[in-house]
Amino acid sequence: MFLDNRQVAMDSLLEALADSIDYFQDNLERLRPSLRDALEPHYEARQKAMGKLQTLARRYLDLLPRDADVERDDYMWLWSRLKSFVGNDSLVLINELLEQERGLMQALSTIFTHPLPSSIEPVIEELWKGCRALIRELYDLQQKTAPKKSSARPKQKKNVARRAGGRRR
Repeated sequence: MFLDNRQVAMDSLLEALADSIDYFQDNLERLRPSLRDALEPHYEARQKAMGKLQTLARRYLDLLPRDADVERDDYMWLWSRLKSFVGNDSLVLINELLEQERGLMQALSTIFTHPLPSSIEPVIEELWKGCRALIRELYDLQQKTAPKKSSARPKQKKNVARRAGGRRR
């Protein structure tokens, strides 16, 4: 059976939600406790909203659940670990979570371009607000976790010829 555009958009949204939850859960041990405590409520709320959305999509859009892309999940986990060897592990994770949120916002934007049953719209709006709140939280954590830049100005090279009264040619 082929999916119509609305079903494809919903399927993409559900996949993006599942990917974001899986990635967070797979990397819990890499997060500092303070970061984990700040982020866990967002992902718990997302998991509940995703469960509601899956049920509603099955009922109103005849959309059956699909299996997760295990190979993709493994690749993302490994790639993240490799990047952590050359950078701050927490900062790498925060940046990747932010990137996932951007992808999720695109999926949410796409689903909003289709007519939806009235029972699905509040769940989509809840997810939109939750995504925006998580982006703000991740951005704040990113600012706190990023290495501080030195405010001292770099020393300027002295132009010995000018100071000695010489001319530049």
